[in-house]
Order: sequence, then C-alpha cells, then structure tokens
Amino acid sequence: MDPLATTRHWLETAVIGLNLCPFAKAVHGKERIRWVLSPATDTEALLQDLLRELQFLSEADPDQVDTTLLVHPGVLGDFMDYNDFLDIADAALAELDLEGVLQIASFHPDYQFAGTEPDDIENCTNRSPYPTLHLLREASIDAAVAAFPQAEAIFERNQETLRQLGWEGWHTAVSKRD
Repeated sequence: MDPLATTRHWLETAVIGLNLCPFAKAVHGKERIRWVLSPATDTEALLQDLLRELQFLSEADPDQVDTTLLVHPGVLGDFMDYNDFLDIADAALAELDLEGVLQIASFHPDYQFAGTEPDDIENCTNRSPYPTLHLLREASIDAAVAAFPQAEAIFERNQETLRQLGWEGWHTAVSKRD
C-alpha cells in the first residue's frame, strides 16, 4: 500500500472526519499540504530529509504550501526510538534558526502519551498509519488558534471523542472509504 495515500486517507477520515484538528480541513481543502515520502532507512538520512523540508517550508509561500507531512515508513518504527528522535528534530529547528517560525508535531502508529497505557484509546489522537513528522508554521498556528474559540480545549475534547467512540468506533471511522 502507498504510504502517502494511506496517510492522506487517515488525515481525511480520522483527523478531519472526526474533527481531531479543526484547522486541518481548511489547509487540506486549499491543497496547501506538502506530502513528502522519505526513503530514509536510518536516522541520519531522515535528519537530512527533515533539514531539507524545514528549509523548504521556511522559504515557501504560505499561500502555496502551509504545512508539510514528512512520512517515513522505513525508519523509526519503534515508538521509543521515534520519541528520542524528536529531540534531534527540535535541534534541527534550532540549527536552522527556525525556532518560533516552524514547529514539529509528532504522529506514530504506536504513539503513547506519558501517563497512559499502550492500549488507551486517547493515544489515537496522535496515531498515524506510518511514522510522520508534521512541520507547521507558527504564524499559521497562531492565526488558527486566534480564530478558534477555546483552542486550548481541543486536546481534552479529542480524548473525550475517542473515549466515546471506543476501539470499534475508531476502527470503523478510519476504515471508511469514499
């Protein structure tokens, strides 16, 4: 299966379909998401892809490319290794002097929030079909948050939505095909 097509389906059915991110629908509808499949099979190659994409996004016109999903199915399949790599990703932001300009959100098939059990449904808010680094513009986040009442409550609302769905509802929601 094509990792980008699978990830796009997840975005459309889970993230947008369940309204887990109320900001995703607009950027997706305007086709301002850059979809990048990394061929990396080790963390050094992934870091090079990440650096290239951070630089690209920082220089791109936001009206053309507002955000990037860097999908990397060949590396960091283990969530703890992936989680450790996030420190390297943040260091890359600093190295390119992009702190406060861009940020990196994390998605992984085995995502687990601190203080949760691996099978807690709430972890699905950040579970994607493949390990994915989501590169976002800080200015876009600020504008979206300003336009969305009670943006700080999104995380809690998402967890409640997933608890109400349960595992069966989650699997039904993300398996829908148009």
